[in-house]
Order: sequence, then C-alpha cells, then structure tokens
Amino acid sequence: MTDQNTLAAFDNTHIRRYYNAETETWYFAIVDIVAALTDSKNPTDYLKKIRKRDTELGSYLGTNCPQVPMMTSTGKTRKTLAGTVEHVLRLVQSIPSPKAEPFKLWLAKVGYERIQETADPSKGLDRARENWQKMGRSEKWIQQRMMGQETRNKLTDYWKDSGVSESSDFAFLTNIIHQEWSGLSVQHHKNFKGLSNQNLRDHMSEAELIFTALAELSTRTIAESEQAKGVSQNADAGKKGGRIAKKARLELEEKTGKPVITDQNYLPPQQHKPLKGGSENA
Repeated sequence: MTDQNTLAAFDNTHIRRYYNAETETWYFAIVDIVAALTDSKNPTDYLKKIRKRDTELGSYLGTNCPQVPMMTSTGKTRKTLAGTVEHVLRLVQSIPSPKAEPFKLWLAKVGYERIQETADPSKGLDRARENWQKMGRSEKWIQQRMMGQETRNKLTDYWKDSGVSESSDFAFLTNIIHQEWSGLSVQHHKNFKGLSNQNLRDHMSEAELIFTALAELSTRTIAESEQAKGVSQNADAGKKGGRIAKKARLELEEKTGKPVITDQNYLPPQQHKPLKGGSENA
C-alpha cells in the first residue's frame, strides 16, 4: 500500500500525520494538535478535559475520528486518535489559542501540497526524493524505489478502472502478488524485517524492489491481456504475475546462492540491520 506515516512541524512542534493514498486523505494525531496549540505539558490530559467540558466536541471526535497506528516518542507503535482537516478544524474552534489562525494556514498548506502533487505528480516525486535523501538512501536505491512506485501506480490505476474500489481489496490483491513472488505475506515480510507501522517498500533492498516491480508489472500486463474485472479475476492475474517473479527469484538464488528476501532494514542504528548500498545512518 502507499499509505504513509510522516512527521510535520508546526511552531517547533512535531505533528504525526498519516496519508491514505487510496482515499487521498491526511489524518493528523489529535493529541499532537492539542500540544501544538496549547503548549500543555500533558496534552493527553488536556484533551480529556476539553472533551468532558465540551460534550458535543467529545461526541464528534469519538464518532468521526479513527484510531490510526502511529509511532510514539519511544519508537513503539500505538493506536492514536486521528482526524482529517475537517475534524481538526472543529477541534481548533474549541481551543482558545493565539496559534489558531496560523495553524489553520498550516493545515491549508498541507492540503495545497497534495493538490500540487495531483496536478503535477513530479512535485510529489521531488518531495519523496528529498525525504529519502534525508534518510540516507543512495541515489541508486532512490531511482529503483521511484521506478517501482510508478509500476505500482499503473497497476492500482488498472484495478480502479476494472471495478476494484475498496481499500481492503487493494490490500488483498497486493498481498496475493507479494505472497506469490516472495513466499511471504506482506505482514510476515514486515515482521521478518522487524518493522511495525513503517512502509515495507521503504525498507526493501534493491533486489526486493526489483522483484516486487517485476511481479506487479507482470500482473498488470496479464490483467490487461485477459481484461480482468473485479477482485476475483484480478486476484487470478496477481497469482500469475507473482509466479513469474517467483521463478526469476528462484533462478537468481540458485545461481548466486544468496536469498533475495532479507531481514535487513533502514531503521535507526539502535534498531536496524543495515542494507548494503544504503547509508549506515539511514
């Protein structure tokens, strides 16, 4: 999936955010919004108090805001109450703060960046490249990651055009392809690398990226030739496409004596097993 967890800064306060690429929606950690607007030493308690004081707000947040997995300051992943721009603006109305108006402008800027990327996808790629460079990725890795993403986007576009619409179905089809070529489900591959809420592709080796792209390119080509429609037919195409990449993987492993699937990652130094070709500080 192309969902992503990132940090954004407002007035020197980090705000965790999550972008759902399928629905093209940003979700922001509600407690981080409170911290940014109030400078409270305990924003969690502040949020509890304001929800009790303003019962309408409490009901609104509880009804509309989902629990999204986000990284805590200790490096662990926890379900965190998160809201869209609309939900956040409702919260801002209930918090007396001189930062309210600047914060609204900040939210608008975040939305504008996504509008820019929709109108000109190269802007999104430029931002992604900058982020990967900051993380210490090599140019060779970045190029392969971007090529793989383009392949992925073409596949998901085909799925959308062929009647696949639910996020759960995208995840299901993605998992079929991944399981077929790698022998691991997406979750098991993440577990093998010691990942939690991180994007698996951002922690793949160059070889893993290449075989993922081969599987998805093969899947799309087969789906187009068979004019696959709906989840079931696209799942069949996914199995066929994944098997092509699996055959290539097994042949390469036989020739080199080295597995393509690796437990290495790009987590911070105290947590990670470094990938060759990337920075030790990635």
